[in-house]
Amino acid sequence: MSEELKNNTPDNPEEPQYSLNDDRRVKVLSPGALVAKRFFRNRMAVVGLITLIAMFIFSFVGGMISPYTQDQLFYRTDLQNKEFAAIKVNDEYRYATAPNQEFSSVVQAQAFLAMQKGNSEFEYRGTNYTLKKEGENFYSVQLDGTTIGIAFMDIVSGADGEIKVDFDEHFAILKAYTNQEKKFEFNGSNYEIDAEGAIKKDGKEYALVGRYVINTILSDVKLTNAFREKLIEAIDTNKSEFDYSDENGDFTYTLKYDAANKMYSILQKKETKVFDTYAAPSKEHWLGTDRNGMDMLTRLMYGGRVSLMIGFIVEAIATVLGVIFGGLAGYFGKWVDMLIMRIVDVFYCIPSMPIIIIIGAAMDAMRVNPQVRMIYLMLILGFLGWPGVARMVRGQILSLREQEYMTAAEATGLKVSRRIFKHLVPNVIPQLIVSVTMGLGGTIITEATLSFLGLGVRFPFASWGNIINDVNDTYVLTNYWFIWIPAGICLLVTVLAFNLVGDGLRDAFDPRMKR
Repeated sequence: MSEELKNNTPDNPEEPQYSLNDDRRVKVLSPGALVAKRFFRNRMAVVGLITLIAMFIFSFVGGMISPYTQDQLFYRTDLQNKEFAAIKVNDEYRYATAPNQEFSSVVQAQAFLAMQKGNSEFEYRGTNYTLKKEGENFYSVQLDGTTIGIAFMDIVSGADGEIKVDFDEHFAILKAYTNQEKKFEFNGSNYEIDAEGAIKKDGKEYALVGRYVINTILSDVKLTNAFREKLIEAIDTNKSEFDYSDENGDFTYTLKYDAANKMYSILQKKETKVFDTYAAPSKEHWLGTDRNGMDMLTRLMYGGRVSLMIGFIVEAIATVLGVIFGGLAGYFGKWVDMLIMRIVDVFYCIPSMPIIIIIGAAMDAMRVNPQVRMIYLMLILGFLGWPGVARMVRGQILSLREQEYMTAAEATGLKVSRRIFKHLVPNVIPQLIVSVTMGLGGTIITEATLSFLGLGVRFPFASWGNIINDVNDTYVLTNYWFIWIPAGICLLVTVLAFNLVGDGLRDAFDPRMKR
């Protein structure tokens, strides 16, 4: 028959003819080539494979050629209203004590009660005090004809924002102001008080007196009389904004009234260097920037790298543990199988998500380093994921160990470890490949879920999950699509591609599938 085939003249003499025992024909029909041929016939599997290659190039190569790093911050100059000062109308009596006199808080309280009742005298612990009205809402308290203190509502402040007047000068200024005197003399100096309460001493700006109390946010900022006059004028005329220029530049100030505290907040509008947060897509940032002012495209690339690395490492850990325990259980059987399978049952009963949430909260409390936290996350997910692999490997080995080649291997005296990992496990590899490929998508989804909840990968490292975490803010969800949609698409496409490749491999390894 072979001689007849050899002498057979083909219809096309140029096409080579091979016999069934030709080495080249055996090479074409090798199992690996047959599996590859079956796989590439599946168009959806090929689409998934091409998509995965594209995502790997995007994540690993893209991160290397990007001009930015994943934690690089970008800034912009913006006009912002910043808290500058606060102003309040004083409606309470304040007190000052004369030098070398005692004017305790209890005596001050007694003096206040006497003022409320309109009395000119009051008594405390057998001591009689005299209360003298020096002007409108201005009183002096005397003991045996000597002034020991004063009570007043109008505030005297120096031209640089600090009170530098002594008690006697303070007394003289308040007395003149509350009695509406325009000029007065004290200790050889001439004082002038205008309608806004600005005081000149010997022709120079000296102080300001009035009912307003002004406090700056920064203690080293000093307010000039001109600024205070401009501010008080704006309040008196019910203006919400006013402009003022000084040696530091031209600024616009905004007044906001706080009814609860009966005071005005003074906001200064000035150019400020701020994070370039939520910037729209542009030539410099193709996908804009995130809430920290970082380039979104670069974060997306590095995020894919982290998500894919976590997926592969977790599956590697789960596969190694599953092969070891599943191989031992399937080969030895009996009490070894019973023990390992009960351990697997225990792991199946563990509520993995609550455990991971508790561990994540504990790491938050201990402020674990983000890089160390990522390692812990991979170890935990891998340790919780091996029981499924172990059960699958055990089932395959239980059927394979009864084959004739295993009987021959045992008869030749091969070690148990060699029989398991040299002859049994390699025959399970096709099923392992399919299992790992299908499991990668699930692992990436789990990591993304944990990072979305704030329990996975933490800043400054990026992952697709913690990028999507920004949608916790409804405003971001509705107004900044470029923050979360690209990461969601990458996550969706990658997981779908892994599932398509897994389906294709499962069909390619199964000789019973019809094609």
